[in-house]
Amino acid sequence: MNNQNKLLIGVVTVSDRASHGEYEDRGGPAIVSWFDKALVTPWHAVKRLIPDEQPLIEETLKQLADEENCHLIVTTGGTGPAPRDVTPDATEAICEKMMPGFGELMRAESLKVVPTAILSRQTAGIYHQSLIVNLPGKPSAIDDCLNAVFPAIPYCIDLLDGTFIETNEHVIKAFRPKHALMKRDGSLK
Repeated sequence: MNNQNKLLIGVVTVSDRASHGEYEDRGGPAIVSWFDKALVTPWHAVKRLIPDEQPLIEETLKQLADEENCHLIVTTGGTGPAPRDVTPDATEAICEKMMPGFGELMRAESLKVVPTAILSRQTAGIYHQSLIVNLPGKPSAIDDCLNAVFPAIPYCIDLLDGTFIETNEHVIKAFRPKHALMKRDGSLK
């Protein structure tokens, strides 16, 4: 099966040290591992590893949406309060609609684990027909956050006319309203 028949998910690691080879990228592989377990729909990761530079992050997100046709783009890293943590700023700069519920839920879930989760500026937004979700950099926090927000993501992608996403319900169950349970051709899913 070629990539044109698969769901394409942009996976962007934002890290100065990892992009310069000084540190192993653990966030990007954690995201890929989570999707490998959670998705039934055939998919392909379109990976990027870039430094904490806002113009480059903006350009990368746009390229993944506009040129690579990723209807879902997830980032890891750069969501804290440090001066070089600019991933949410880049996301907000390009998105037409912000989706604040994603960040609110991710922080609420992370606060159950660590009190410093309140320092996270994770967010999500819509850029053209793509949903962009900013995840934290720590692999265990990535799992916690995806487990919290992913049930709503397939329906959001449906509303953007993206690829229909089916999940492994033993890992995570996608939520769709009853009226949305028809395939685009009118048959039941």
